[in-house]
Amino acid sequence: MQRLISVLPLKLKKGIKFTYIKNETLYFVLTHPVYKMEFEYNKALINSLLSSAHMTNINDIKFFVTNKREKKQEENIVYEKYDERSYGIFRNSIKDPKLHRIFEEIRELIKSS
Repeated sequence: MQRLISVLPLKLKKGIKFTYIKNETLYFVLTHPVYKMEFEYNKALINSLLSSAHMTNINDIKFFVTNKREKKQEENIVYEKYDERSYGIFRNSIKDPKLHRIFEEIRELIKSS
């Protein structure tokens, strides 16, 4: 299988998610519908490459695009901890009681850091 993929043109290689064989049919699972059109157009080329790769047990080739999205690998996010440079000394002259309370909570967070 890898031999066949390695001899494919680069424009086709990029579109392959994976391949498998089932009941003498070679299935190409592709990443985008545009690649499916490209593979259909180059089906004769792929058939000739199959014979040159000595994969004569394949009778048919099918192409399809999967509907499932791949999960992105989680990136390791490193959070840097910074020392608090404020002492929480500021005048809270906000008249709205809800906002006044929020600023006081922020002051307490700063003082406790």
